[in-house]
Amino acid sequence: MSGRRDWLKYGFVAPALLLLIAMNVFPLLYSIFLSFTDADLVGGETQGVGSSNYGLVFRAPQYAAALRTTALFAALAVAIELVLGFALALCLKARFRFKSALLTLLLVPMMLPPAVMGIYWKLVLNGSYGVLNQGLAALGLGQPQWITDPKLKFFSILMLDVWMWTPFMMLIGLAALNAIPPYLYEAAAIDRASPWRVFRRLTLPMCAPLLGLAVLLRATDALKQFDLVMAITGPNDAATQTLSALLYQVMFRDGKVGLGTAYSYVVLVLVIALASVFLRYLERLRQRGAA
Repeated sequence: MSGRRDWLKYGFVAPALLLLIAMNVFPLLYSIFLSFTDADLVGGETQGVGSSNYGLVFRAPQYAAALRTTALFAALAVAIELVLGFALALCLKARFRFKSALLTLLLVPMMLPPAVMGIYWKLVLNGSYGVLNQGLAALGLGQPQWITDPKLKFFSILMLDVWMWTPFMMLIGLAALNAIPPYLYEAAAIDRASPWRVFRRLTLPMCAPLLGLAVLLRATDALKQFDLVMAITGPNDAATQTLSALLYQVMFRDGKVGLGTAYSYVVLVLVIALASVFLRYLERLRQRGAA
């Protein structure tokens, strides 16, 4: 009877496992195989090339430039979003009239598709007929070329990302602030601690684990930035070409599937390495809090 129940359990689990293998494990293993070949998008005979694809990745000058652009974008975007999001969370922590409506309004950018928002903001930021420059002209100000000036392209995409994802940081910040027990603030008030001391010694340390998790999620997503770059400047613009945009270019413009797969696994390793660092930091925070 026991053996029959075991087979019954396996029978229920087997379809889900087979689907998981078919949709995730097999493509993963097959793409690893392709990264060691000269596979081409248009077909033809595929031959093994060993690790030469990975050597080409690290020798390519455009890869180094895309890596710098991606790292700078991720660092600036996550830092600005963290500061602005937590500041908004502190402002919105207290109860007031129309708080729910204001929160809903602030969360709208995060809920919209990035590709659609990229196309929309490309029209808004257009230097000739964009709404933003028309407003600046009405005020007698200059008309910057937001999406064509090499000095402003990167800044424009960065600010759009900040506009879209600061609400995410705000939402996590609000959750962290609401999780702090009120009696801790009451004890701090009895001790006559200054607002800055309460923030530095109580609010910030208590919110650090959740804020660290938010930084981890946003950093891993920012390192894969693709939608806004494709919608606003395209994958070939050197000023805004991220690793994902370069991967698209190698894979679909040049048709080099093997080399493009190697690019994708280098990006994957970078994301995993960053995630591992943050997870260790979060684990250290958890142990410190438990002690």
